[in-house]
Amino acid sequence: MSGAATPISISTPALEAKGLVRRFGALLATDHVSLSLAPGEIHALIGPNGAGKSTLIHLLSGTLAADAGTLALAGRDVSALNAHQRVAAGLSRSFQITNIFKQSSVLDNLVLAVQAHAGSSFRFWRPRAAEAALYEQARELARECAIDASLLQRSAGTLPHGEQRKLEFALALAARPGVLLLDEPMAGMGPDETLRLTELIESLRGRAAMLLVEHDMQAVFRLADRISVLVYGRIIATGTPDEIRGNADVRQAYLGDEEVKEGA
Repeated sequence: MSGAATPISISTPALEAKGLVRRFGALLATDHVSLSLAPGEIHALIGPNGAGKSTLIHLLSGTLAADAGTLALAGRDVSALNAHQRVAAGLSRSFQITNIFKQSSVLDNLVLAVQAHAGSSFRFWRPRAAEAALYEQARELARECAIDASLLQRSAGTLPHGEQRKLEFALALAARPGVLLLDEPMAGMGPDETLRLTELIESLRGRAAMLLVEHDMQAVFRLADRISVLVYGRIIATGTPDEIRGNADVRQAYLGDEEVKEGA
């Protein structure tokens, strides 16, 4: 069945962008884009290459400044905050290119992420109880993201691609975000790895509002509560998977005649 398993809340949006604009010279890459995510919602953003999806993700995460428009997280205006400040405000991002410390162990990657978001810095000496708590939180993140305990002592760079993606999810969740930006998490994966990652995202439904940028339409239509379609920097439609599947404008602009099967 399609992804609308969680009723969409009508409370304050977890994320609300209004009228975001970004120009690169004469190119209007983001054309007054407005977008909202309900708490716990999985909201997919799809569109052809060059539509402006990556630019929008950069604007939301704070790695690129908007020329106009506003962004709020849980009702708080964060438009003026930089990327690190937005993380502290509850926004995490999973990168299109895996972003891990490849020479460090999986467990050490997780411990570093936990302590960074707990506001502590690396110390050679710390109370034994505090050390134990850090490692327990790291192992809990591994369990939540289906990382097998047998992999925790391996160097992160030696993991298969799909396992690195799981680690990346765990690192993003270490911040306990209200909003998680997923930038093409299935990129470079085969069918089996894609299925396992899709199941992982499903298992995390409700942990945070998620904005999913993804080209794999079967994953999108399985996971998404709602879908927005971005074409030439503008959102041309937003709706449930069934509404988007049946939208003639979306088919003409992006989906074409490709049949996206329900429940695929």
